[in-house]
Amino acid sequence: MSDYLVNAASKPAMRKIMQAMGIPTPTELARAAGAYQQSFLEGQRVLVGAGQHATALSHLESVLAATGADVHRQDTPREGEAERYDALVFDATNMAASGDLKRLYDFFHPVARRLTKNARVVVVTSQPEAMASVEAAAAARAVEGFTRSFAKEIGKFGSTVNLIYIEPGAEERIATPLRFFLSDHSAFVDGQALTVTATGMFPANPPATQPLADKIALVTGGARGIGAATARRLAAEGAHVVCLDIPQDRDTLEATVGEFGGSALAVDITEDSAPRQIADFLNERFGGVDIVIHNAGVTRDKTLANMPEHYWDMVLSINLEAILAVDAVLSGEQVINEHGRVVCLCSIGGIAGNRGQTNYGATKAGLIGFVEHRADSQRERGITFNAVAPGFIETRMTAEMPFGVREAGRRLSSLGQGGTPDDVAEAITCLCTPGAGGISGNVLRVCGQSLIGA
Repeated sequence: MSDYLVNAASKPAMRKIMQAMGIPTPTELARAAGAYQQSFLEGQRVLVGAGQHATALSHLESVLAATGADVHRQDTPREGEAERYDALVFDATNMAASGDLKRLYDFFHPVARRLTKNARVVVVTSQPEAMASVEAAAAARAVEGFTRSFAKEIGKFGSTVNLIYIEPGAEERIATPLRFFLSDHSAFVDGQALTVTATGMFPANPPATQPLADKIALVTGGARGIGAATARRLAAEGAHVVCLDIPQDRDTLEATVGEFGGSALAVDITEDSAPRQIADFLNERFGGVDIVIHNAGVTRDKTLANMPEHYWDMVLSINLEAILAVDAVLSGEQVINEHGRVVCLCSIGGIAGNRGQTNYGATKAGLIGFVEHRADSQRERGITFNAVAPGFIETRMTAEMPFGVREAGRRLSSLGQGGTPDDVAEAITCLCTPGAGGISGNVLRVCGQSLIGA
């Protein structure tokens, strides 16, 4: 469903009228189309800066050199310069005390008004818990407050600000999250933070293009919506995708996989036999699986006082218990190959809660606990577990919402609009690449920096 305000605001004359009337004027987002490109910043101007004791700058500049960007480095930008920038990258690692935070002001203040529309801002800082002093830990954590706040200032222009926490020794693992946040593949990811650690196996020389070539992926709930969008996106990066959905949706499922030459698996994941069926299918057909996307889920909304017991049982069974049962077999029997990737579809409803969704919110919060625990238990095999938490996404379900509820969902974010299933698929795909091996136990929100939740 198209957003009438985005469409109207894209016309200069209408935008002026809307602004005069106080009507929101969200900027049309620049979204990437197709597979990853090596030189995705060709011709774009990027300004790079760093704090006094920064340790990741050389790695950042190495990554940027391969993007085709026109890179400028200024430790302290000067007032009066006329250049406009498509992206800003700042290395705030290894700050010793709160006084070092002044470097953020010195770098960003002079250029905050010189960003183009749909600009990308990425800040890198040290992992607070890895810092040697309380002062350094406080400074590192303060950077997140800065990035989230700056994101809310420039979101109206379609621009995003994101943060990468980096553990000492993990600098060489920064390429994939940096490239993702700087690209238009991350158009609806705003005000978020990813943590990159040095623990666990990491592949040698992970490719920047077609990173999923020869990989086998399983997407549950893959017949339509976010599941289908994810399957198409994984296939575009070279994966052979197995889409799983209920037998009643077999025709839609087969039509979906027919678009990209995938495989269909019609199974009800709540059946006791489902984990065994899934594991046997993957082993017998492909010798295992490299990527597992736990996307299948339902909503059955009622306030707790009015919720029938079968609503509670159904949502818990599909959204959480089935995932735990499938994972117990796939992880327990090592059906997931080394360097595997597991991503669960969470929701901001599992972070902030939603009225009438005690059942749904419980399952989605439960998945956060699942990925955090599994992340620690599977590091020795190089398998990562992460969650993606969508916010307001334009789907058939949201199109049926009452007008007022739908408008609130769209506008209550820094970007002032809803996302698309493809936006969610982009975040999932990033976390599934070999270069995301340093990212595990994370929850990445795809919500345009929703004003609801953390």
